[in-house]
Amino acid sequence: MAPPPPFRAEHIGSLKRPRHLIDARTALDKGELSKAALTKIEDEEVARIVKLQQKYGFHAITDGEFRRHMFYDGFFDNLEGMTLVKDPSPDIFMDYVPDIKAFKAVGFKGGETYLATGKIKRVKPCYVPWFLSLAKDVAPEDVKHIKMTMAAPEWYHLRHSGKFAYSHDVYKNDAEYFADIAQAYREEIDALYEAGCRNIQIDDPLLAYFCADSMIAGLKEVGDDPEALLDSYIQLYNDCLATKKPDFSVGLHLCRGNFKDGVHFSEGGYDAIAVKLFNELHADFYYLEYDTPRAGGFEPLKELPKNKQVVLGLISSKVPKLEDKKEVIARIHEAAKYMGDPELKRIAISPQCGFASHIEGNLVTEDDVEKKLKLVSEIATEVFGTTVW
Repeated sequence: MAPPPPFRAEHIGSLKRPRHLIDARTALDKGELSKAALTKIEDEEVARIVKLQQKYGFHAITDGEFRRHMFYDGFFDNLEGMTLVKDPSPDIFMDYVPDIKAFKAVGFKGGETYLATGKIKRVKPCYVPWFLSLAKDVAPEDVKHIKMTMAAPEWYHLRHSGKFAYSHDVYKNDAEYFADIAQAYREEIDALYEAGCRNIQIDDPLLAYFCADSMIAGLKEVGDDPEALLDSYIQLYNDCLATKKPDFSVGLHLCRGNFKDGVHFSEGGYDAIAVKLFNELHADFYYLEYDTPRAGGFEPLKELPKNKQVVLGLISSKVPKLEDKKEVIARIHEAAKYMGDPELKRIAISPQCGFASHIEGNLVTEDDVEKKLKLVSEIATEVFGTTVW
């Protein structure tokens, strides 16, 4: 069994990207800047953001996802067999997926996606180079605390279903497709471990969609079984994590939509999936969004096993307004009651999501981000006495 999340104060991976970094990435895409020049800027900004995290006592350091365009970059785009499709037809995206429905409602145009047109294989490192770069910015004894954020394994499957996610000349069914995805994850996780990584966070907006009545109804409308599909995703997760080492911690972040201008996609409490999510999926801890009423109450936390922990996303990363410290602390104690954890041994606190799931980020400034991180740290210190477990 992996250890608990090591810290009482966390943040969820992405931080506000400075304008000159965004402009540099745009220049690279236009052929106006070299990859080496962009990397130099990324290195400088990652080093800066590491110092900001350390300033407020955060130990699970991330690179702010400054080397990515979107939070899910870095894995599928590096796998053999996955093909980039630009300006895809809207027809290959499933209407029952809440964010797809929202995008289509405003006129789905352009964009890109990845489909499996060949056998999926991990033929090169995916996240490992980013981990090794970040390791240079922390003390040797802190390398094991670095947190790498990873894409959800079912990301492209739910969006496209088994009908479009893969070529049926390559894979006969979901089971074959999932088996190769799981193998690629196992290889990457093993490589991260060998590089010194001991802490990953898998970012998954899709599992939270199973809390939404609209998606459940949509799946049934097209003849799919929501329970069976959720079961297949949980099994995929467990297959991905099957070979992880005992001292390798895996956290699962259930995002509820954190798109441009604070747009969200998913509503509904965790009640519908809590038993399976907490008891059947082999994560060690869960980052759960609880910044708005659309996430429901804390009642589902009673299903959390005693050997697992929760990181409560009580601070919003979508708006600059600072939360009331007393109200947040009261909510921590309320959650603990449902968990049967009056001593708060299995609870941590974080913003509800990253500050920049997409490249432009949310409606917060870099100064707002710093104030939010400071607030998380202050609450953790006041409630738990320290940011360290």
